[in-house]
Amino acid sequence: MKKVILSTVAVASLLLASEQTEISALKTEMATMQDTLTQLENKKTPETKHQGVLVKSKVPVLKFSGTHYLGFVNSTNGADVTSNKFQTRRNYFQVKAYMEDNPKNYMRLTLDTHDDSAGESGVRLKYAFLYLDNILPNTGVEIGQTHRPWIDYEEHNAWNYRSISKVMVEESNAGHLTNSADRGINFKTKTPYFSSELGVFNGEGYHNKEDGEGLSGEWRLTGHILGTGKEKAKKSLQYANISFFGQQNKLSNKHNNQDLNWAGVHAVYNQPEFLLSAQYIDVADADPLYKGAGYSVNGEYRVSQDLNLIGKYDYFEMESDSTEKKRAIAGVAYEYNDNVEFITNYLKEGGSALGSAKSQDALMLTAQVEW
Repeated sequence: MKKVILSTVAVASLLLASEQTEISALKTEMATMQDTLTQLENKKTPETKHQGVLVKSKVPVLKFSGTHYLGFVNSTNGADVTSNKFQTRRNYFQVKAYMEDNPKNYMRLTLDTHDDSAGESGVRLKYAFLYLDNILPNTGVEIGQTHRPWIDYEEHNAWNYRSISKVMVEESNAGHLTNSADRGINFKTKTPYFSSELGVFNGEGYHNKEDGEGLSGEWRLTGHILGTGKEKAKKSLQYANISFFGQQNKLSNKHNNQDLNWAGVHAVYNQPEFLLSAQYIDVADADPLYKGAGYSVNGEYRVSQDLNLIGKYDYFEMESDSTEKKRAIAGVAYEYNDNVEFITNYLKEGGSALGSAKSQDALMLTAQVEW
């Protein structure tokens, strides 16, 4: 009986050893195959490793960033109706893929969350364009869903507080003429004393229906009096710029399939202690809902490196019946750190074009976050 038991144990041990040997050999073979696949993939795609996380791409550099406008608003309209609400006004997520042949060539994708008219949050495409640098002397080009020539310039050189207010040509209770992105092509030139953007676009803007009825030619021509045209605008930089801008937009679906032709002039002066800016626009050929003229002024006084006093006033008069749109902003901005800025401001909207029900007084609290 003992011999039978011993024989059984011996056979089982041999089978188990054989099975373990096969498993070990299979694991070794699989590891070798994985190493081979990894080596092949590395030949095709660069990779980076950060804190144990492997990121792979067909370009050598990927840059991720985000911008968020978070806030609270207490408002009362002309009919004495008061509302209180927390807001996530905008959330932008962005990635840029820089290419190997020229580190200034890149593809950009920007997604934008927003609240629709029903108060529901949605996601839409803000930018999706290829940028090729220096295709002409001192000139690069954006192709795809690109910047339009004016708004991005004003928001980075003259009005630093998009988190609390759009600029006059975009704001619905001011000019309400255009928005910041559209599908098309935009040539961007930079020299020390002159910069420009010249583009052709669908004309409807990135959140309006594209019907293919017409195209929009748009431009910005800027003289940089102090020779700062190739430098990034910063609060610490002294600069003085004069710009001419506008668009010739045929059969715009955004504007009832009417032409929308307008032009403007803008001036800004900045030094470390303060900023002053003013502009005038004239809408010469458009649907009566948009034809008119207006102006905007804004300023910023820097009490200290972190504390700023801000103010803005927009005025637009409709040509059809001389009704008016007015907006006034006064506030304080505090730079908490390099990523976060807190803003407290008062907003007054009114004018005969809006009617008493649409006029409002509002107290706004905002956190602008960038990473």
